[in-house]
Amino acid sequence: MAIKKPRGTQDFLPEQIVNWHYIEQCMRDICKAYGFSEIRTPAFEDTKLFLRGIGETTDVVSKEMYTFSTGDDKEQSYTLRPENTASAVRAYLENKVYGKENLTKWFYMGSMFRHDKPQAGRYREFHQFGAEVLGSSSPVVDSEVICMIVQLLKDFGLKDLNVEVNSVGCPNCRPTYRQKLIEFFEPKKDQLCPDCQSRLYKNPLRLLDCKNETCKALSVGAPEIHEHLCEECNTHFEELKTLLDAADIQYNLNPRLVRGLDYYTKTAFEVQYTPLGAQSAVAGGGRYDGLVEELDGPHTPAIGFAMGMERLLLALEKQNLLPEPAIEPAVFIVSLGDAAKLEAFKICNTLRSAYVRAEMDGQGKSMKAQLKYANKIHAKYVIIMGDDELANQEAIIRFMETSEQETVPLTSVSERISSLVKG
Repeated sequence: MAIKKPRGTQDFLPEQIVNWHYIEQCMRDICKAYGFSEIRTPAFEDTKLFLRGIGETTDVVSKEMYTFSTGDDKEQSYTLRPENTASAVRAYLENKVYGKENLTKWFYMGSMFRHDKPQAGRYREFHQFGAEVLGSSSPVVDSEVICMIVQLLKDFGLKDLNVEVNSVGCPNCRPTYRQKLIEFFEPKKDQLCPDCQSRLYKNPLRLLDCKNETCKALSVGAPEIHEHLCEECNTHFEELKTLLDAADIQYNLNPRLVRGLDYYTKTAFEVQYTPLGAQSAVAGGGRYDGLVEELDGPHTPAIGFAMGMERLLLALEKQNLLPEPAIEPAVFIVSLGDAAKLEAFKICNTLRSAYVRAEMDGQGKSMKAQLKYANKIHAKYVIIMGDDELANQEAIIRFMETSEQETVPLTSVSERISSLVKG
């Protein structure tokens, strides 16, 4: 076939969809326990939302966004959402939610888009599960979000989890640290990779997150943010660690964890599943106390996270932690002859109206072929009707697990099957 799916995208066939339904239901269950409500935002937004919300110096904005204009308005630029926090904040402001409730707890699931080199568990169209809490500056909220992620992953059966936490400071203390980093890296500027050379004066914290081996070596001995936190940020971070200890969450302090987006303040965290190897991060996030203001809203402290759903499925598959798909009781109607086919169609409609899974032959197959198909779809009950059965106004119900049969009046077939299926 000449036309194929774009690179970095996937088709999800029915046998894969059952796994998506499984993790989505678990995510909805954990969000319900923690008091989160679901939102859905557009798959594309005004490009300015991401330029202002994420930051023009980030790799996401400078290299990875899918941006386009429409034929009728070349001046208007739109972008497929590369992440959903900025969209959630836009929805929070546009719908004036801040004026209706003091604390907003939202979660979402959906497609995101980044023009990046496809990797294991990372695609150009990928799916994220995430949550946002708007309206609280308390480290209690930070710890609750981290606890929710860890509980969900443990409920899936993942054991080798690595929780990394850091504080990236705030606008009060970060400028001093930023200057210290510039002073540290400036003498080594010519040895840095081109990306880090351009970041040095725009966003030097991103140098700590560079994956280039030379840059990693050059960053050894760089000043650490903990040495430059203001009193408020330090107190916040110490309380977060106390709360995580109280919740028995094992974590590591990682002073190089800065995340990839400009809007983070104070808490930054990442949850890794080490058996995945180099691409081990399955969830990450942090606090973004200034983002709502950056998008012209009132001062609103907030925290959120996102979890890569493809990478989670990859982890569960590698560890054989995906459950066997449940086989729902199915009914198949074997009909022989035009009169029986008409009666089978009526019974199918009656059963489906009662939300019983029912199928019948639509290809004129023989009785043997119909029974073979009934086995293929794991039919638990088969209704058999031919000229003889119709003449006697009855049908045969075969119990496929035991091969036993019973004959029932034609008028009672649907009622009998419904009672069997629904137990």
